[in-house]
Amino acid sequence: MATPSGGLKPFYLVLGVAAVAAIAVLGYLAMRPAVSIPVDVKVMPADTAGFRGYLLGADSAPVEVTEYADYQCPSCAQFEEVQFPDIRSRLIAAGRLRWRYRDFPLSQHPFSRVAAHSAACASDQGKFWEQHTRIYEGQSDWAVKRDASGTFRDYAQANGLDLARYDACMKSARYAGRIQASYEEGVAVGVTQTPTLMVGNRLYPGGLPYDALKHLVDSLSTQPAR
Repeated sequence: MATPSGGLKPFYLVLGVAAVAAIAVLGYLAMRPAVSIPVDVKVMPADTAGFRGYLLGADSAPVEVTEYADYQCPSCAQFEEVQFPDIRSRLIAAGRLRWRYRDFPLSQHPFSRVAAHSAACASDQGKFWEQHTRIYEGQSDWAVKRDASGTFRDYAQANGLDLARYDACMKSARYAGRIQASYEEGVAVGVTQTPTLMVGNRLYPGGLPYDALKHLVDSLSTQPAR
C-alpha cells in the first residue's frame, strides 16, 4: 500500500538531520588530534625508576652535560642542527663528554609533549636518537600542521621502527609521567627557557656554542684537550 506523499516529509526531514549530524561527527573526528599526551599528570615512582634521561656517550666521560629542551622550540632546533653535530663528533664520540637529554615541554607549544612521547616510544626500540634528530630536523614542517602526530609516525617508519609497537605506545601515553617528571626536574633546578644546559650545578640558558662548551670541558676535564 502506498504511503501518502505528505507522510514522507517528516521521514526525509529526520533522515536529513541525521545525515547532517553524521557529517558533523565525522568532521569532529577528522579535526581531533590522533594522539594526545596528558599535561600535569601525577608522576608515579614507576615513571622514573631506573631512568634519569636519554644518555649519549661513555659512562667514563669526565664531564656530563644535561640539556633541557623542547622539541617545538626554534632555538632548540637551531642548537641541535648547528652546534650539536660538532659536540657529538668531537666531544661525545671522543669520550670527553656524556650528554643527558631531558624534556622540558613549554605550555605554549602544543606538540612538544607529543614529540617527546614519540621519541620515548622510539627509545623502546633502540631508536631514540634517530627519532630525536628527525623531529628536530623537521620542526619547521610539523610545527605548523593541525596535527603533528602523523608526521612523527612517518619519521618512526623511516627510522625502521615496528609501527604496530610504536602506535600502541603512542596511544597508551605511557610516558606522560616520565615527560612530566623531566619537566618538574628542570623547574626544580631553575630552568626558565629552552634550551638550557646544566654543567655541574651551573645553568647556561640558551645553550653554549661548540667552542665555548669545548673550553668548559677542557677546564673541567683532566684529559688533555684535543
